[in-house]
Amino acid sequence: MPFKKFGLSDPLVRGILATGYTAPTEIQSQTIPAAIGGSDIIGCAQTGTGKTAAFVLPILDRLSHEPAGGKRFVRSLILTPTRELAVQIEGSILGYGRFTDLKPLAVYGGASINNQIKALARGVDIVVATPGRLLDHIGRKTIKLSGVEVLVLDEADRMLDMGFVDDVRRIVRRIPRKRQTMLFSATISREVQTLSADMLKSPKVIQIGRPRNPIETITQHIYAVDKGLKMDLLLHMIDDWRMFSVLVFSRTKHGADKISRRLKRAGIVAVAIHSDRTQNQRERALDGFRRGKYQVMVATDIAARGIDVEGISHVINYDVPTHAEDYVHRIGRTGRAAATGDAITFVSKEEEKYLRGVGKFIGRKLAAKKCEGFSYVKSPETGPKTAKSSKPWRGKELPGGKRLSGAEKSYRGRRKRGKSPIRVHK
Repeated sequence: MPFKKFGLSDPLVRGILATGYTAPTEIQSQTIPAAIGGSDIIGCAQTGTGKTAAFVLPILDRLSHEPAGGKRFVRSLILTPTRELAVQIEGSILGYGRFTDLKPLAVYGGASINNQIKALARGVDIVVATPGRLLDHIGRKTIKLSGVEVLVLDEADRMLDMGFVDDVRRIVRRIPRKRQTMLFSATISREVQTLSADMLKSPKVIQIGRPRNPIETITQHIYAVDKGLKMDLLLHMIDDWRMFSVLVFSRTKHGADKISRRLKRAGIVAVAIHSDRTQNQRERALDGFRRGKYQVMVATDIAARGIDVEGISHVINYDVPTHAEDYVHRIGRTGRAAATGDAITFVSKEEEKYLRGVGKFIGRKLAAKKCEGFSYVKSPETGPKTAKSSKPWRGKELPGGKRLSGAEKSYRGRRKRGKSPIRVHK
């Protein structure tokens, strides 16, 4: 068992095996020994290379060797920019630490603060939090950070992009200066360097791959298309390439809802996720996508760093992101943990300036091409009458009342009957 060479505790090694992992990634191989040794860490690696386990495993190992005794208190704090990422990290802690006695808690907005207060009162060892909700607890005096031994700033660049820098500094001032601090980021900007200089002591810098470069297992495709033809191209690709686990990114919440509605009208099982959805709606959508209930999930950039779904085969940028950094994080949702994946970007004439910015950011020229087999002719919109009589899918129900389980079975069932699963005018 390669993880044993790090000197991790036996219960932790059993937990790693139970999750299905057998060999560490490069970022884990370099980070875990340094973190176990007590060093402060700056970890820079592309999205999808296994950064979460790189800091979770050393924390679990440290805390399991040093039982708190008596009532539990917060001994490790992990700050993340989004609620989805907080939930994901909590899940990793529960998975790896299943044979330990450590208790984690994800603390984020959009969920009942009273339930979080009750859990904190019972005692937890590790808190994974978004800055805003954590400050709410600090203001209510429902959490104490005086016992924190290990602080992690995950996705530091994203936290700065989202304007959390002052919140992070306010939180860190409440944590003991004598601690271990680890900062992880997909990119190391000047702002991240400034933040790390204030909070870390003689950190060990671990950099995997070239900065700002999407991981090598992702194949990038750029397609030129008029704005009004993007939906037709999306439908064509889903059908022609037989895609079954597709994450589509829209620049706006309105756009995400519109794309999802159009996909559903075309008979594709789809769901949208963005900041206007409640926490329960977002969790149900993400869980359904993870289990294969939805063939396509349409998301805004809120999901770019909070989705860790195994087996996403394609990420499609329906809109080119205005911020080049978001491109790296979007496409990093596929090709995760050494798997391969495809990232597709639709580029209209109005978006060419954004594409040039992305190319400059990643140090690679991205040339747009035409999609073979696609008719660059606008398909007529379906009128209200036709749409009403066509009886599009509702959940898992197919025309004729037949019910199949899962997006893939639904798709294959329609193809078996000789019908195209989507309507594309060519």
